[in-house]
Amino acid sequence: MHVVVTGANRGIGKSLVEQYRAQGHRVTGAARNGSCEISLDVTDPEQQRNMAAALAGQDLDLLVCNAGVYLDKGQKIDGYPAQMWADTFAANVTGVFLTVQALLPNLRAARGKIAIISSQMASHTRAPGGSYIYRASKAAALNLGRNLAADLAGDGIAVGIYHPGWVQTDMGGGAADITVDAAAKGLAERFAALSLETTGCFETWDGRAHPY
Repeated sequence: MHVVVTGANRGIGKSLVEQYRAQGHRVTGAARNGSCEISLDVTDPEQQRNMAAALAGQDLDLLVCNAGVYLDKGQKIDGYPAQMWADTFAANVTGVFLTVQALLPNLRAARGKIAIISSQMASHTRAPGGSYIYRASKAAALNLGRNLAADLAGDGIAVGIYHPGWVQTDMGGGAADITVDAAAKGLAERFAALSLETTGCFETWDGRAHPY
């Protein structure tokens, strides 16, 4: 199995890469800091084209769109500058679409799967206020995944959207509920279970259906 993981230099992405490699799978990690096989800023169309060229002709069984940012953490109501909105949506939404678009020939060749890391903060059932940019971007990523699932089913490509849990990462903080490795293990199990019958699902890392 060939797996591509974006945002693979740290946190959940790095743990997923390590787990898949330990299982004997071929894994291509992508990250913007140049620490992985593919140098990829998901917001940069040229780097997306370079990745597509580097992987041309290679079947892709699983694409994990994990790269993302949480730039507005701690912002107050008088904050949230316009550029922060633009930068967040570029990474968390447009970046997901550009990555899928770049690797679509590879996915079609393998009738592969796409896993999009969103968040429970995307759900309309969780609206306690604050984190407006992050919440909106993750809701957009959820919507994107649902629509990709509809359009790509005819190609045999299943798409799942996932809440990774409150994870002990730089983004989640040390007080978070679960470790990075536990989250990655649970997510990998969700990806394995994903099929055309469940395409478009929004699930938690531990297998619970999440309300949209």
